[in-house]
Amino acid sequence: MLNNLVFSLNATLPVFMMMILGWVCCKIGLLDDHTTAKLNKFTFKTTLPALLFMDLSKADFKSVWDTKFVLFCVGATLLSIGTAFLYSLMHKDKSERGEIIQASYRSSAAVLGIAFVKNIYGEATMAALMIVGTVPLYNIAAVTILSLTSPEKNKTDGKSLFFSTLKGVITNPIIIGIVVGIIWSVLGIPQPVILEKSVSYLANMATPLSLIALGASFKVNEAKGKLPLTLGIAFIKLILFCALFLPLAVYMDFRGEKLIAILVMLGSATTGSCFVMAKNFGHKGTVTAFAVMLTTLLSSLTLTAWLFILKSFDYI
Repeated sequence: MLNNLVFSLNATLPVFMMMILGWVCCKIGLLDDHTTAKLNKFTFKTTLPALLFMDLSKADFKSVWDTKFVLFCVGATLLSIGTAFLYSLMHKDKSERGEIIQASYRSSAAVLGIAFVKNIYGEATMAALMIVGTVPLYNIAAVTILSLTSPEKNKTDGKSLFFSTLKGVITNPIIIGIVVGIIWSVLGIPQPVILEKSVSYLANMATPLSLIALGASFKVNEAKGKLPLTLGIAFIKLILFCALFLPLAVYMDFRGEKLIAILVMLGSATTGSCFVMAKNFGHKGTVTAFAVMLTTLLSSLTLTAWLFILKSFDYI
């Protein structure tokens, strides 16, 4: 029992200590909002794609690919979006429903998924496969939902919505990193030492830098007046989805790295990029900001608990 708890804490605490470091750096003035925003953008556009490319391009992708696993991730994501939509209908303020849906289903899969799996297993191939099944859906659903529920929706016609969604998916740096990595692996293209070292330098920065930037983005003062609503979002995001889909994943015989990737997909905190997207589509962003903060705070407890449960049953 004690060994299982130590295993769980060893997996979660280093991740959240990096986030706390980012928050402390912001508090003492080493990082400000402008720098943090630039760090988030830099991580999203360079280091995370480099990390995914490095993991996938070196893998024997033909042997690593698992159709059942990817389809499970796609199916669980679609059902999660549907559940989040039903929860949003309980909220009277229709202008906030889009934010509620996105904050309830959209995990920080790329950041925390890779961090957790690499922390436990030393590589993130299954996390990358999970991202293949979720990130495109995350983006397509977010752009569509936020556009349809935006206060400025009358200014956006169906054609503009289609093309903005398509552009958002095609130009997503994480998706580009995944696609290029898969193609590189399947074609068996050799990597020159210069390229390999350059990419590895970027990739090794991805996890700590993204976690520090996420911690520095945490704003306690913005969490006013939305506690009941965001507690509901946190319950759905951190507990309900895991309770619904983890038993199914175990039943389908997913174990080890795959099960950890599924856990992070289902039960990690709402990603900080939700706030940026909500603001860009004309939403206030208040609900999203609080949801990101609250789920980030509580996930340090819930993820540790889920890891402890899975480890106790020898599933990981």
